[in-house]
Amino acid sequence: MERSFKVIPIGVIRKTDDRTWIEIDKCYKDALLGLEGFSHIHVMYWFHENDTPELRNTLQVHPRKDPVNPLTGVFATHSPVRPNLIALSLCRILSIQETTIAVDGLDARDGSPLIDIKCYIPYDQTIPVFTPAWV
Repeated sequence: MERSFKVIPIGVIRKTDDRTWIEIDKCYKDALLGLEGFSHIHVMYWFHENDTPELRNTLQVHPRKDPVNPLTGVFATHSPVRPNLIALSLCRILSIQETTIAVDGLDARDGSPLIDIKCYIPYDQTIPVFTPAWV
């Protein structure tokens, strides 16, 4: 079943050596109402520098680009090469000024297209989790 979706960027991620911020397109300013009440956000962006047919067809990688780590399917990693180049980061809001959100903890590259932002709500911190040894 062949399907496609149209995703329209809502802004861009900017990054320097010591600062990271998100520039939201002005037409989405009203969508920021209430965001100042949260300490953290999920940021979804596009791995734009990996948007080639070859990299989209990469299905297995060594996590963290370390050949010592076992070959692992991309769905079990945070690899920036994958069939759909959607990235997700949880980051702390430092400030919000107009349509600019200064953040900490966003590993995106400068110029990454912003797909969406969602406030972080810690629903249940009692869920037991486990991870592979390489994490």
